[in-house]
This record gives sequence, structure tokens and C-alpha cells, in this order.
Amino acid sequence: MPDRRNISEAPSEKNEEAKRTTIILEKSEREFIESLIKEGKESGIKPLISKMLDIYKNMMIYDWHFPGEYYCGISRTAFVNVELLNILTQQIPKEKWPAVGEKMGDALKVSIQSTLGVDASKQENCEAIFKRLKVQGFGDFYLKDKFLLLKSPFIHYCEIWKGLLQGLLDVELEIRNSVAPMVFEIKNHKSTSV
Repeated sequence: MPDRRNISEAPSEKNEEAKRTTIILEKSEREFIESLIKEGKESGIKPLISKMLDIYKNMMIYDWHFPGEYYCGISRTAFVNVELLNILTQQIPKEKWPAVGEKMGDALKVSIQSTLGVDASKQENCEAIFKRLKVQGFGDFYLKDKFLLLKSPFIHYCEIWKGLLQGLLDVELEIRNSVAPMVFEIKNHKSTSV
């Protein structure tokens, strides 16, 4: 059984001593990294490796079984073209988009709660939830006062996002801007209104 480390075990204290590590790269690997730096896609080797480790931890890549079957916690993850997802969503009648989105949000809530161990309905957990969603390619989420902003969403239909976010975060939303960047106003928290 592979060694399963808790993400929180990673050194995070500033007073912990940093250790120097040497990595021997093949010529082609080094040339690839140098091309990324030269093209301005990466600022250097250290930031690249730090980003790779962050993705490795957040996507739980250490739990992936083999190429083609990836899991992030309890959820199987697939690399799918955004165009394919949008073709699929176009086949759903528009009046069903909010309900479909809400079911997606409910499923996502279970996945996030079981993987991260956080309650998605609590606003103090939004940062961890939004980071997970960003790493998984959902888009960039920002919470400012009573407004939720979504930049670069992977699905283009705002009504689906409204339902998904309502299901995930247990909130009632009103659409303020329906194209990216999408803006939603939080009207109330469902769990507190019961």
C-alpha cells in the first residue's frame, strides 16, 4: 500500500529549517524547463517545483492508480475538454439547468467534505473550497462581502453555476452578471434560514 501522507504534515512553520535538495535532470527535462523559463511561462526552477508540489498535494496525485484512472479523494477525476462539457450541457433543456447544477453542487459538497474534512456551508471554509475548485479547473472564485465572483468558469452557463454554487455552499444566490466574470449576490444561507 502506498504511503498516504496527510497534507497538513508538510512543513509550514517558518522556524523549521529548510533543507537543500539536489535533483538530477535528464538533458531533455532540463531543456524543457529552460524553455518554459525563457518563454516566461515559469519564473524559475524553484517556483515551478513549488507549484508542482502544490498541485500534487491538492489533487492528491499520490493516490492516483494508473494513467486514465485518477481520484481526488472519493471522486474520480477525468481530464475532459471544456468544449465537450459545453456540448453536453447544451443538450439539457435550459429550464433544467438550475436543478442540474444544484445536484452537481450537492455531489461536489459530499466529495469536498469527505476529502478536505470541511463543512462547505460555513463561510470560513470558502478559501479551502475555492482553492480545491481552482486546482480542479472549475475556475477562479472570490468572495467579497455578499458577492461571489467567478472568473474563467469551465461551463459557460450561469444558471448551471447558480445551481451548483447553491447546492455546494447551501446559499441562495441572485445572478448579478451572467457572463464571465460571473457575479452572484448571496441572498441568504439556507442552513441558517431553517
